[in-house]
Amino acid sequence: MTTPRRPREPGERPRRPAAPQQRREGARTPPRPAARPRSGEQPRRPAPPGAGRPGARRPAGPAGQRPMAKRPAPRPQPRPLKLADPRRRLRTVLIALAAVFSVFAGRLVQIQLFDSDALAADAGAYRYVDVPLRAERGAITSSDGVALATTVDAYDINADPTLFTQDALHTTDGPEQAAALLAPILNLPKDKLAAKLRTPKTRNVPLALRQTPQTRNQIMDLRTSLTKKTDTKICRAERAMLAKPADQGGRTTLDDDCVNPLGGIVPDETAARVYPADGVASNLVGFVNGKGVGAGGLELQFQKELAGQDGHRISAVSNGQPIPTGGGSQQAAVPGQDIRLTINRDIQWEAQRAITDQVTTAGAEKGYVIVQDVKTGQILAMATSPGFNPNDLNSAKPEQLGNPALQDAYEPGSTAKLMTMAAVLDTGAASWDSHVTVPGTLTRAGQVFHDDVDHDTWYLTLNGVLAKSSNIGTIEAAGHLGSTQEQANQVLGGYLQKFGIGQPSGLGFPGETRGILANPGDWKGTQQYTIPFGQGLSVNALQATSVYSTIANGGVRVAPSLVEGTTGPDGRYTPAPAGAETRVVSEQTARTLGQMLESVVTDDQGTGNTAQIPGYRVAGKTGTANRVDPATGKYSGYTASFIGFAPADKPELTVSCVIQNPVNGHFGGPLCGPVFKQVMEFALKTLQVPPSGSQAPNLPVDWKP
Repeated sequence: MTTPRRPREPGERPRRPAAPQQRREGARTPPRPAARPRSGEQPRRPAPPGAGRPGARRPAGPAGQRPMAKRPAPRPQPRPLKLADPRRRLRTVLIALAAVFSVFAGRLVQIQLFDSDALAADAGAYRYVDVPLRAERGAITSSDGVALATTVDAYDINADPTLFTQDALHTTDGPEQAAALLAPILNLPKDKLAAKLRTPKTRNVPLALRQTPQTRNQIMDLRTSLTKKTDTKICRAERAMLAKPADQGGRTTLDDDCVNPLGGIVPDETAARVYPADGVASNLVGFVNGKGVGAGGLELQFQKELAGQDGHRISAVSNGQPIPTGGGSQQAAVPGQDIRLTINRDIQWEAQRAITDQVTTAGAEKGYVIVQDVKTGQILAMATSPGFNPNDLNSAKPEQLGNPALQDAYEPGSTAKLMTMAAVLDTGAASWDSHVTVPGTLTRAGQVFHDDVDHDTWYLTLNGVLAKSSNIGTIEAAGHLGSTQEQANQVLGGYLQKFGIGQPSGLGFPGETRGILANPGDWKGTQQYTIPFGQGLSVNALQATSVYSTIANGGVRVAPSLVEGTTGPDGRYTPAPAGAETRVVSEQTARTLGQMLESVVTDDQGTGNTAQIPGYRVAGKTGTANRVDPATGKYSGYTASFIGFAPADKPELTVSCVIQNPVNGHFGGPLCGPVFKQVMEFALKTLQVPPSGSQAPNLPVDWKP
């Protein structure tokens, strides 16, 4: 049971419960404070130290009392830290924060209200880069699919001039050292390269464009070897001394053995247009400019088809490096079409060799050869001399870069007599054996006309007029085309137009001439008498060739063509449409004209004996015309030519040869007859055309009065 507490006396304070004593081992228990005496009681004296402990003795004091224990002096207390006024510090912090936030707020207002558009544009420009993706240019091939023009990987060799300065290389002749190493690789002068490497205020200078991968690898291998050579203890020590002051052994330049002068060379990947056959068909195929755009020939004509469509890629970058998760977009490039030509590579090569040799032998200004399939109108060869190498345009003269076989307008001379004879035969004005009396001279419109050789009166058949290439006989034959000279002019003019004279060939070749043929109603004076034998009108070589192909094809003209088909980016081949056909003369007229042309080659009195080919019947015509000098517009020199087809009994090919302004001779038979023979014989064997199975008819060329 619980013992009841004693009630407190009036005025007595409540007693605090005694705190539990915690005694540490070896620690002395502090003295317990004496209880406050109650009312009416004597206060108790404190027990001396050690009292109450077993064995402890109380010290003796006066009057029999023990002396009191001496209290230890209190320890000095540290002086309290007096804090600064917090309100002053708070005001300082608030003022500083207000100033900072004011600057931020002002900048925010400037960005969002005044500079927002410009900054957004800059951010887009620097964050997203639009990289063009160049489409691969299509190839131009021969009829067998072998490339005449194609695109390959290449490298532009560029340099950063800031990396060739003395501060960068720590040498005084860095550009010269680099130029000495690069000159034999790039085949460029050392002084020219050194000057480019010293170009100020730029970080990119092109040294050589569109170099081969082999050239790039050679430069990079050399640069790598120099890097390894300069990475030695001695070189590293020298580079370490560059940062030291001069009085501590520092230096400003390095030994040449510790310098890599190719560190600033940067090869950039690009593409190059190459022509594997060098100069073969170069005047036809053409070339591209420094930007890879067609600038001549078929490269220019089919620029859109060959170029394709460039694409582009937009990607996020940071410090020049793409951000994988930055997003972007890409439009793929569409490759260009491949164009397959009708050109037979072997025949083209032989034609080019033959005309080049003869132009050199004759000391001529130029010459050209065309080979055409008489049935399809396809051009199997178109060779020009002098030509050029499109892989080395710097070595070519400007006048060599065109295609004179299509761009030159020249007076054809006697090869045009075939069209006059076609008109005479087709209209029934005469037949091949009609008798023609040919005097030594003939006066018309106040002009005295001659043949190429002086002669007495000739008694020739119409076939003989063509075989002996008589100008006077041709004038007399053309006069029978109408009851008046004006009517005869209209009839002959109509046939010339149907043969394609004065009309575009349909090729669409850049710079191609349509020739010159005045309206028959405007033929005046001597012109109406010179046009029948090929003076007073102008043609290009393809137009003249097409005339003979028309006769060889039974009187049907097939529009010439150069493109056999195209291959699109999807790999699908699309053949070109066949050439348009036009009936010019009857089949019988064409057959008779073919036999008459054989007399030119086979008869002893013919002018084309040099064009004979053993085993094949040949029909053709020589031409020797006065040449108009393009610079003066006056007659100067000659145009020598020969055009024919074979086999004459079953025609397959037409070959034309034209030589301009020869010095060593000027007649078409001796100059162009051998070229015709060489090219035609090679082409017939290449295409495996069987020899003729019959003999030439040998139509009479003269008659006895």
